[in-house]
Amino acid sequence: MLTFGGRTTASVKELKNNEQRSSSMLKNISKEARNEGKKRKKGVWKNCDHQGAFCTSTADQGARRKGHSTTTTSISIYHHPHHLPQPSSPFCCIPCSTRKRIASLGAMVRKETSTSMRLPPQHQGLEVKIPSFFRCPISLDVMRSPVSLCTGVTYDRASIQRWLDSGHTTCPATMLPLPSTDLVPNLTLRSLIAHWSASAASCSPAAAGSVAFFAAGPSPAGLVRQVASSLGGGADPSPALCELAAYLSDDDVDEFEKNALVGAGRAAETVASVLRRKGDQIVSVEGAEAAVSVLAAIVALDGIEDANKRRVATGLAVDAAASAASLARVLRGGSGLEARIDAARLAGFLLDNADADAKAAVAESSQLVAELIRLIGPVDEKGSLDKKAMGTGLSCLATISGLRRAARAEMVRLGAVSAAVRALHATAEPGASAKALRILESAVGCAEGRAELCKDAEETVPAVLDKMMKSGRDGAEAAVAVLWAVCHKYKDRRAADAAAASEGGLTRLLLLLQSGCSPPARQMAVELLKIYKVNAKSCLAGYDSKTTHIMPF
Repeated sequence: MLTFGGRTTASVKELKNNEQRSSSMLKNISKEARNEGKKRKKGVWKNCDHQGAFCTSTADQGARRKGHSTTTTSISIYHHPHHLPQPSSPFCCIPCSTRKRIASLGAMVRKETSTSMRLPPQHQGLEVKIPSFFRCPISLDVMRSPVSLCTGVTYDRASIQRWLDSGHTTCPATMLPLPSTDLVPNLTLRSLIAHWSASAASCSPAAAGSVAFFAAGPSPAGLVRQVASSLGGGADPSPALCELAAYLSDDDVDEFEKNALVGAGRAAETVASVLRRKGDQIVSVEGAEAAVSVLAAIVALDGIEDANKRRVATGLAVDAAASAASLARVLRGGSGLEARIDAARLAGFLLDNADADAKAAVAESSQLVAELIRLIGPVDEKGSLDKKAMGTGLSCLATISGLRRAARAEMVRLGAVSAAVRALHATAEPGASAKALRILESAVGCAEGRAELCKDAEETVPAVLDKMMKSGRDGAEAAVAVLWAVCHKYKDRRAADAAAASEGGLTRLLLLLQSGCSPPARQMAVELLKIYKVNAKSCLAGYDSKTTHIMPF
């Protein structure tokens, strides 16, 4: 059903009822014609003016051309009102009275159909004729993202994807089995649809609102230009950025077009410049959040090429300090947890892909580090932690902690040690545990970090030992490095006593020696074994390792 200006031109139900009614009437007339044909004798052609009827078989047509008479026992009649026989038809085998009834029926159906399809005079300018090949065979709507199957039939991406996701393995139009379910974008048809929608809007200004469904709002390239113009004019880029983020997040939009927008359209560089604004030109938190949503969508999309994704890091690295400050503002005042996570992901992407100077500038941003630490903490009044937020924050902090030694003391002062220990207690994922242990490994490299760790040694040291064999090889070696630094190298008595009293600590160290760890980690594990008491008979005294077949020496 097509709706323009709030009115309906003709419903599908009405058209079907008209067609069924005309079909039934034509069948009755056909039956009467067959009965009359059976009663006729030879010479039927002499008594008929031979206009406007059907000849049903090749034999009948041949007999007519030769002037022979024939008895017609069956006729063929089209059941669609627009396919009624014309008066100039050269073939005839139906009586004149029957033909008149058919002609009157056709006129009636045509009049009824045209009346139901005609718009009121005040809405005549809103009528839009849609080419049939612009419609999806499944939804019958104009295709937004036409794609072709291996059978050669083109569908709208959303419709055919739902068909395939529901378990079908055939082409909906041909019902042929599909050896491949790959969807190939039909760029030619898409450009034709875009050209048609633009032409329909320009040729009929009154119908511009009606074709807005097909050509709604400015194009994505136009949105990028709006963002660029707002930078010089002082306008708010938030509306254009929100529409751009919705466009990039729309699954119905072809990934080829998203790639073209990021690459040739320079969307990444333009949006990144929004986050680099500072001073009087700084954007609001809402504008910065919208820019983060666009850039995070570009980074997260699998269909975007890696070269185009690196454009995001390149654009932010032009002024890494200003970009880090904008990301910190979004982390602090974002509208929701998802916006904060997007900002943290963007910071991590910048740290992974920028040059050394830009990485150092990000690592030195105390505001950003403080907000990343807060992201690891509780997200509600109940004190619960969000796994996604915690994993993203730990990833960024682990990268920052390994960049500059000077940043370690500042991270400890901001609470990185307590946040990492809290994450060790809360998570069971090996990846998150390994990142938390890497943060602690960096923290014990300074006196402030060791003091913070050993302040609550009864809680922190058992947590490190517990995750030693549950965090992969990198996590295990980081845990050994933490314990070796506080227990052996700097000989903190509180940490050594907590390690010796931990249940299963000795067993984990022995298992680590057998796990094929790196030589430095093996050496540190051997030195840590000395904190456990061993008597002259090489029997473990005081601590039950529950491992009788493994001896340390």
